[in-house]
Amino acid sequence: MRILYHLPLSPFARKVRVVLAEKRLPFELRVEKVWERRPEYLEMNPACTVPTLVEDNGRVVPDSGVICEYLDEAYPDLALMGRNVDERIEVRRLVTWFDQKFAQEVLRNLYWEKTIKQALGLGAPEGAALRAGAANLKHHLLYIGWLAEHRKWLAGSQLSMADFCAAAFLSSLDFMGDVDWGTCPAAKDWYARMKCRPAFRAVLNDRVGGVTPPPHYGDLDF
Repeated sequence: MRILYHLPLSPFARKVRVVLAEKRLPFELRVEKVWERRPEYLEMNPACTVPTLVEDNGRVVPDSGVICEYLDEAYPDLALMGRNVDERIEVRRLVTWFDQKFAQEVLRNLYWEKTIKQALGLGAPEGAALRAGAANLKHHLLYIGWLAEHRKWLAGSQLSMADFCAAAFLSSLDFMGDVDWGTCPAAKDWYARMKCRPAFRAVLNDRVGGVTPPPHYGDLDF
């Protein structure tokens, strides 16, 4: 059985989880508390980040971006990176947008402050960071809404890695009650379609001690 080392609220790990489920590839989840810096885990992933995928044959694939590219190459029956050069460019552009820009402007100020910072014993979340993250999230939601209004899916006419990446990030923030869906109905409608996919069910069933998600979190009808 392939193993995916993860943290339940990590959007990078969630992205890989839903892609594995969408491709119908069975896997076992193992929580990895990266702040403990286990020597065995560092051997597999010197960056000591999640996720890390270990295949049945022992192949180790670290980093969510590398894993997703690998999965699309190794298991091409369901292609999520685009069918031609132009589609692949747009999919990769949007995946990079979320993995880098969204992560820096939103995730770093909300998810990191509320979860990882406390796990590291670095104190309470900073109010300025939370306010910045909330403000930046509104702008990103509007962009997602614009894409959803002008395209069938975020990167174009086909469901792609861009949709799973964006939805994974938003699911983590939605779990913590940080997403005001009323600010952008188009983004909400697109996310509702993603929530309804069977691949998303396990993520929506996640529960983390000490945190109660809002009532709509696991509701497929929003």
